[in-house]
Amino acid sequence: MTSPESAVKPPTESWVDVGDLHMRYLDWGGAGHQVMALHGLASSAHWYDIVAPMLDGDCHIIAPDQRGHGQTTQATGGYDWQTLAEDIVGLMDHLGVERTTVLGHSWGGNVAIGLAARFPERVDRLVMIDGGFLGGRSAMASTWEEFSSRLRPRDVSGRREEFLDRLRTQLADCWSDQLEFIVQTMVYEDEEGQIRDILRPENHAQVMWSMWNEPPSSILPHIECPTLVVPAGPRPERAGSEFARGKEQMVEASVKAIKDCRVHWIPNTIHDIGYHKPQELARLIKEFLDE
Repeated sequence: MTSPESAVKPPTESWVDVGDLHMRYLDWGGAGHQVMALHGLASSAHWYDIVAPMLDGDCHIIAPDQRGHGQTTQATGGYDWQTLAEDIVGLMDHLGVERTTVLGHSWGGNVAIGLAARFPERVDRLVMIDGGFLGGRSAMASTWEEFSSRLRPRDVSGRREEFLDRLRTQLADCWSDQLEFIVQTMVYEDEEGQIRDILRPENHAQVMWSMWNEPPSSILPHIECPTLVVPAGPRPERAGSEFARGKEQMVEASVKAIKDCRVHWIPNTIHDIGYHKPQELARLIKEFLDE
């Protein structure tokens, strides 16, 4: 699959053996701040295809397909926070990167805070893009069954056109040929022509168990580097909802828990800020890196 020509600056792709993984990563090149960009759950490195070129000239951005995602090995284990952090450190070691800014979207924000807390000498700044502030057991559910049911795998059933039609509707405000390419890097077509997430259900379950067993928020006080939290503000129809209020509380708690932290909400957007408001996201990242 080749990215559309509309992409401003297509990245180069490379592979490296890291532990038990054959890891694929994208590299946009460039000078300036070294940046490691981590995608969310059941996503891929291509999540950054739109926003990364907007940082060109200010950053050297590298985005891996994380364990079990994209074209990286579909490992049968290792979805705990320690191993996920070690995967990224292994990539940094291969590239000769001593310290980096880490961007993390959604679940990638959880991986990013684990990296920053466990390997503080390797992370100089941290950006949590609508992720990393999940409150864990008490905030989300009282039992494992309730927790896992709330965060069950998304519905990607149907054939390719059915899958794309659903996303065209869900992402109507920002749909493009480039976005159509991006979302297809996260799925595959099985023998019967049905679309499936590349992240296998049994590995998704391991991720959920890690989130339940070791809530990411528990390590926020151990983060030492300057941190920017960029939550997605709700659409008008969801403002004031129970979900929106709960999210505000989790963001507030995260900002208080991290020693050197600031927050900048992007209002009236979607979870995938990099699709909907990439210019604003890029501007915030640039301003933070230039502080």
